[in-house]
Amino acid sequence: MQTEPADELAMLARAVREGVGRLNWRMRSEADTPAPGPAVLAVLSRLYRGGTHTPSELAEAERMHPQSLTRILASLAERGWITRTPDPADGRRSLIDITPAGLRELRNYSIAREAWLAAALERTLSPTERELLRLAAGLLTRIADS
Repeated sequence: MQTEPADELAMLARAVREGVGRLNWRMRSEADTPAPGPAVLAVLSRLYRGGTHTPSELAEAERMHPQSLTRILASLAERGWITRTPDPADGRRSLIDITPAGLRELRNYSIAREAWLAAALERTLSPTERELLRLAAGLLTRIADS
């Protein structure tokens, strides 16, 4: 019995979702300290990768409700992880940047998880499988950014 292309895509989507979800759960469980939270990490990562953003740009890029983002930005500012400055082109808007402290927090979160993942990749996968995973990682990033 042949499967339809739509069925194959659905099965692939399920397998990718489950694999990414389990890997994400496992990486969070490897932490020595609690993570700041996925939404906080998403905002810090966006600011690190993309530079200065307005709150509306951040909300759109991360697909967040502006009210949710407002609470996150207030928390980040309180911790000293972001700065808000008036937009010189439009004083009604603010510009958001990650601070060195925010960058340190983001990096500290990543270091332990990446170390665990690197060891797991070496322990579990052959060199050929690691190369395939390198290619798949780029594809997952493309899908996420689409």
